[in-house]
Amino acid sequence: MTKWSAVFVGFILAVFVKSFFAQYEFVGLLIVGFITGYIAHDGALSGLWNAAVAGALGTIITAILFILVATFGGSFLGAFGGLTGFTISGIASIFTIIGDLIYYAIVMGITGAIGGAIASKK
Repeated sequence: MTKWSAVFVGFILAVFVKSFFAQYEFVGLLIVGFITGYIAHDGALSGLWNAAVAGALGTIITAILFILVATFGGSFLGAFGGLTGFTISGIASIFTIIGDLIYYAIVMGITGAIGGAIASKK
């Protein structure tokens, strides 16, 4: 049911949207979900599933990148301050990450279903 090529393209695009177009995140996720569902090419349910998986993976990779940036901060000496700051804010951050995970999966899944439905009619 999961087409990993579609998921891979979708999660790369989701990370790209979150990293470079954060102010247009909602519209970008709608477009990325549609593209992922269209690439899945197996109907609405498959498009929904593949886009939701791509959104979840995109959230996880973005969170890991944030952790690396917050931890190391661009220098070796910044690692010690970053580790302390990350440890203190780690509990609060996990709720934000879970919220983003659900948000990405829902937004991308809805438009992924639309893209999958359109692709299956051809």
